[in-house]
Order: sequence, then structure tokens, then C-alpha cells
Amino acid sequence: MVKKKRLKFSFRTILVILTAILVGYVVYQNWPDILETLNHIKEANGFILILLIPEQLFMYYACGQIFFSYLAHRRNIKKFSNKEILRISTELNFVNHAIPAGGIGGLAFLTYRLTPYNVSAGHVSFLYLFRYAITTVINYLQALIAIAVLLVFNLIPTEAKWVIPVSLLMNIGVLFFLWFVIFIAISEKRIESFARIVEKITNIAVRIVTFGHKKQLVEHEAVTKYFTDIHNSVSIAKENKRYLKKPIMWGIIYSFCEIGTYWIVAISLGRPELLAYIMVGEAIGSVFDGIVPYGLYELGMAGVMIALGVDFPTATIITVMTRVITLLFTIASGSVPYYDAIKGKKNES
Repeated sequence: MVKKKRLKFSFRTILVILTAILVGYVVYQNWPDILETLNHIKEANGFILILLIPEQLFMYYACGQIFFSYLAHRRNIKKFSNKEILRISTELNFVNHAIPAGGIGGLAFLTYRLTPYNVSAGHVSFLYLFRYAITTVINYLQALIAIAVLLVFNLIPTEAKWVIPVSLLMNIGVLFFLWFVIFIAISEKRIESFARIVEKITNIAVRIVTFGHKKQLVEHEAVTKYFTDIHNSVSIAKENKRYLKKPIMWGIIYSFCEIGTYWIVAISLGRPELLAYIMVGEAIGSVFDGIVPYGLYELGMAGVMIALGVDFPTATIITVMTRVITLLFTIASGSVPYYDAIKGKKNES
């Protein structure tokens, strides 16, 4: 009698399959927009749209440099080549688009990706928050400049003046959040207390979900180390502010590239004058980028542009076309490097 062989799936294999399913889901969810883009793409200048390829790759690289130009100052961490920076950034961008879980999926993947390079989960979390802080603050500064330009030229309709206080309130809210994070992280006592609260809440949630079968998900030592690493990273940054110069510079470049992506599409459609509207819409939309599933970001951006006076068809076409093109390019450029990374293949410089 022939014995049947049992199929064994490793964690990496399951992760690859799960990611493929999620990518399929994202494409399925965006399928109407993909068809709409195909219908409108003939209206765009193809030679200008091609510029999105080098522009997107440079944007990935700039995003990576926010992390790695800071890590370059750490003695116990290897130097990353430009090829490695671009590759890891491309993988990260793929995960952020393929896994509809806000920025959580990207944070988890980056932690997995950098652990072999002696970068702890706490340090990765600091870098992730640092990148979000830089780009968010710069986005809002750009939005305020754009609003000022629109006001000077009287280009904001009276009924759309609500965008100004909303932008200011969101800016204040983001700054307060960043201040609160720094306030907690800069004090060893406060971060220890915060770690204990997180540990208790997590374990209570686990007991509820598992009906008491599992009483503890995270060990006290692991939680303490995680938040201690964040505290140490914040302390190092505070004491060595020169370490922040290059990441901030790359953050400015990255933020301009984010706006540039939409502007290139607008130019291809013969609407270069919409730059200021794109800057405001992108800033307000980006506040959701790291905390909500993929899609609401673009909805908010198009809504703000329409409220500011951009006609509905133009605002939606620019937003939808940009989302679809960047999504497809992200899948095409990032899927293979991502799967290689999950399989554990070495990335040679």
C-alpha cells in the first residue's frame, strides 16, 4: 500500500501565497479604476508618462535614504550600497501597496528585512516614525505654501475656504502627535510605563480572542527591549542632531517626488497649472496613508481638489490614473525582489 505524502508548507511559503492572494485582492478592488485608466490613457501624452518610471525609482531610493543615511552613523551596522537601498525600498513600497493594512505591513516587513543587519525592531520603529514625521511635516509646509499662493491669486472659491482651517488643524494635530511620541520616548521612566500598558492591553486582548486558552502573547523582556531601543534611538538623535541632516534632506526630496508623481500625470493631460491644488490635496490625503487601508488616501485627495474648484472629471482622472499606474508599476518592480527576500536569497551589491 502506497503511503500518501503530506504536503508541508513553511512559514515563508505561506507568506508568499498569502501575499499573492492580497495582491490579487488589491488588483480586483482596483479593477474598475484600471479599466477607467485604460479608457483615459489615450488622452495623455505617453512620452511624459514614461517619465514616471525613473521618477518612481528615484522616489523609492529617496525613501530608502531617509532610513539608511541615518543608519550610516551606527558603527555596529553595515554600510548599504545604493543597489541595496533601492532594492529594499522597492520591496517596502510593494508591501505597503500589496497589503491593505495601512503602514503596519510595511513596518513588519522592514523589521523582518533589517533584522539580519543588526537593526532591532525598536530601531526600525523609530526610523519608520521618523520617516513619517519628516514627510508629514514637509507635506503640510508645502500645503501651506500652496494655499498661500492660491489665496494671493484668489483661486480658492468662497465655499472652499474651509480647506484652510482644516489644513491648519490637521497640521496642529500631526505636530501634537509627534510631540507626544517624543515626550514619551525621551524619558526612560515614561517609556517603561508605556511598555507595561501595551503589554497588559495586548495580553488581555489575546486572552479575550483565544477565550483564555492563551494567556500571554508577548514576553515582558521582549516588550521592554523593544521600547528601550526606541528610547535609545530618540536619545541618540537628540544628542547627535547632525545625524538628522541627511535624512531630512532626503525627506524633502521624497515629498517633492510624491507630489511630482501626480504632477507628471497632470502635465501629461495638459493641466500643469494644477500643481498648487495637487500639493494641498496630497498633504491632506497623506495623513491617512500610514494609518488606513489603501484607497482612502486618493479619495481624500480628489475630494479636496474638487472642493478647491478643480472640475470633477479632471480631479478624479488625475487621481485614479496616478493610483493605477503607480500600483501596476509597484507590482511589476517590487514583486520579484520581495519574493526573493522572503525566500531568503542573498542580495548582492
